[in-house]
Amino acid sequence: MQFLIGGAYAFAFYTGISRDTKDFDLFLRPADVDLALEAFQRTGYGAEKTFLHWLAKVWAGTDCIDLIFRAGDGLCSVDDQWFARAVRSDLLGVAVQLCAPEEILWMKALIMERERYDGADVAHLFQSCAERIDRRHLLDRFGPDWEVLLNHLVLFGYIYPSERAHIPKHVMEELVQRLRIEAQSLAERLCRGTLLSRAQYLVDVKERGFRDARLESRVQMGPGEISDWTKAIGE
Repeated sequence: MQFLIGGAYAFAFYTGISRDTKDFDLFLRPADVDLALEAFQRTGYGAEKTFLHWLAKVWAGTDCIDLIFRAGDGLCSVDDQWFARAVRSDLLGVAVQLCAPEEILWMKALIMERERYDGADVAHLFQSCAERIDRRHLLDRFGPDWEVLLNHLVLFGYIYPSERAHIPKHVMEELVQRLRIEAQSLAERLCRGTLLSRAQYLVDVKERGFRDARLESRVQMGPGEISDWTKAIGE
């Protein structure tokens, strides 16, 4: 069973910015999560699938390991490309693999909750890893959510005016051209805000007649998972 190390450990590896957290993030393919939980349970650890669409947890006292297989919004599923592009490292004398910076950026860029916004992490990853990022792969990863990537790239230039050259001109030109084309097209009454925050756009889908983007086929959430994820707000 393969796994990748992500979270605060991988972030510190790429940026040099360390944070003390009570958990340790491991990334697995969705098909491997149940096997991992069974393995931990056999050795006496408390383990459960906390949210069916993205997260399981393993406990050792007050500390825990998060087993992550996609993002909380139902996107960014851990697939073979996560492992093909993994970065080798050494942790306590053990050879391990870390999530690649492109996959970390992809997942963090979509986190814009009221209580948690990962935009600063995205900016620091761009600032620290500009030379190693595969920009074409990053564009492909964002796919139909390319406007979120453009948003972060514009903010990067605002945050670090002297570092704008880290973002290749052709990448910005491509995204701006997409924006021009998008502005000329007719769009349905859809709210993609729910892919960025599970709480702050509920009014739009519940009261204002917008369709919830989480119900699109590309999002790995059903009505039940959406309901459970919403009920957990504030926990």
